[in-house]
Formats: sequence, C-alpha cells, structure tokens
Amino acid sequence: MLEITIAGKEWFDEVKGEFISIDDTTLQMEHSLLSLSKWEKKWKKPFFSTKEKTTEEILDYFACMIINPHVDPQILGGLTAENVEEIHKYIDDPMTATTFSDKENKRFNREVITNEIIYYWMISLNIPVEFQKWHLNRLITLIRVCNIMNQPPKKMSKKELLSRNAALNAVRRKQFKQ
Repeated sequence: MLEITIAGKEWFDEVKGEFISIDDTTLQMEHSLLSLSKWEKKWKKPFFSTKEKTTEEILDYFACMIINPHVDPQILGGLTAENVEEIHKYIDDPMTATTFSDKENKRFNREVITNEIIYYWMISLNIPVEFQKWHLNRLITLIRVCNIMNQPPKKMSKKELLSRNAALNAVRRKQFKQ
C-alpha cells in the first residue's frame, strides 16, 4: 500500500468554474487487480496497452487506486509533481525478488492483457480471489511462477544430452583415474 499526503490548498477548477478547497489529506492507494478492473470498466479499453494515456485517464486510474472510504476524487487536483512521481514509482515497483529470463518475457509481453484475462489466469491456477488486492506486479509474477511450475519439464536436445553425458563421463574418469 502507498500512502500519499496531499497538503491542504485551494485552487480554481476551470472546467467547473469554481474554487475547490481541500484540507491536508493522506490517501491510501493500491495498484491492484481491483483498481485495474474499476478503470477498465469505466474506460472500456485495456489498461496495459501501447497507446499513451491521457492526463484524465491517468488521474482516473489514481482515483481507482484509492482505498480510503469516501474520498472525493477532486482531491487528486492537489497532487504535486513529486506525488505523481512517487505513485508512478510505486506502480512500476516489481514488489518481489523473482525475476524471469528474457525468453519467458518475450512470450508474455505479446498478449493484450485485461483484468478478465488476469482473473481467468487466477481461476485456472487456483489462486484465491483475495489475491486481487495484492500489488498487481506481484500478482502477475505469482501467476507466471505458477504457470512455469505447472509446466512439464523440458526435454533436453540431443546436443544438450551428449554434452551432459560427456561431462559426467569426464567426472567419472577422473574419479576412477582412467
């Protein structure tokens, strides 16, 4: 969870033509599957896409991330550049020590991923629905780990098999001094 403190201030909302005043507020935010679901429900497009998001879409995603009850989304108008940078760092944080090889990443990144696809992965891998509240990067890592661990072991190529056998034979010859 990320906590962002927005200092109290007053500004003019040009769209609504009125002054907005806020008190000091601490927002609790989660980059989770729930946040993603809320955002995709509203915008009706994949969050993970190559298309650039508008400022309105980004601010709306920040609003979807808020887990404090009864927070007026207008409070996001009080975000500073430092707050926005901190939120982006939090979203980009892998939240895990697990890494994957480039070969595995190539297959994964070609797919268009929506919240329903992630829910499907969770269901098919028997991941409890409570994990939808995890940081999204950590959840996707768990899904990938489950998927890898459920795959049958790869067969060695003929070249790999011959190489392994040659190495084993060399160790045995050395061991038995032949």
